[in-house]
Amino acid sequence: MKCAGIAVGVATALTVTACEGSKDSDQPIIVASTNVWGTIAAAIAGPDATVRSLIADPAADPHSHETSAVESAEISDADLVVYNGGGYDEFAEKAVTSKDKRTVDAFESRIDKSDENEHVWYDVRTVGVVADRIAAQLGELDPNKSAAYAERAMAFKNQLTAITAITAAAAAEHPRTPVLQTEPLAHYLLVAAGAEDLTPHEFQEAIEQETDPAPTAVATTRDLLTGKRVRALVYNVQTQDKITKDLRATAQSAGITVVEVTETLPDRLDYIQWQTGNAQALAAALN
Repeated sequence: MKCAGIAVGVATALTVTACEGSKDSDQPIIVASTNVWGTIAAAIAGPDATVRSLIADPAADPHSHETSAVESAEISDADLVVYNGGGYDEFAEKAVTSKDKRTVDAFESRIDKSDENEHVWYDVRTVGVVADRIAAQLGELDPNKSAAYAERAMAFKNQLTAITAITAAAAAEHPRTPVLQTEPLAHYLLVAAGAEDLTPHEFQEAIEQETDPAPTAVATTRDLLTGKRVRALVYNVQTQDKITKDLRATAQSAGITVVEVTETLPDRLDYIQWQTGNAQALAAALN
């Protein structure tokens, strides 16, 4: 087996390992749909399990990704598959062909079942539930290490509370501050911070579906910026096009703060560092 290790820092150095070939150790193998869930799984796995993320390229789109033969084999051979669910990464869900395969579906783990937004990695409460479910699955796979998995899940969840503290303070100090999004990516972050998303639904839906918004929807959205009716523009840098770039320029011209967000994990950051930075950037914009 050939393996390449990538360090991921969550409290202590953890390892997300990409491997080719057959399994040659007794360690559980976890396959995650994206590096977001991969780094979360790695925080729980520690040195006791191997984690492989199928999508780590910031330019890749999980919505349209199709599994290769190698990726399908990796999912088939995995002891545990962790994916987002909710239609976001259907390639992973569809590749799980065995009913006996151990899986953790993050979307099904969400706290508020009435909220259908699929970008649940921006909901730290749901991420905490996912951490516990990963630990439980690994504990069943590797009973001798079950206590270690549970301890790492608890340590990870303790780190999540620092993110929650930032958004809770923003919600208390600046309730219902109006904001605009280029698409509903950071929905749960805005909810946690108590912000009010004024983005026209027609505009958000079109951008998310990679279609052109109607001119009236674009005009209405632009008016929110030119009229300075919002405090911040939450901007997905991974799905930029002419329309969203124009909105960014409009926001900057109007003196409105642009808060950049991404769908996959940025280089050299773990989940805690990434979402702490996102929460801090939004809180500063709302201030």
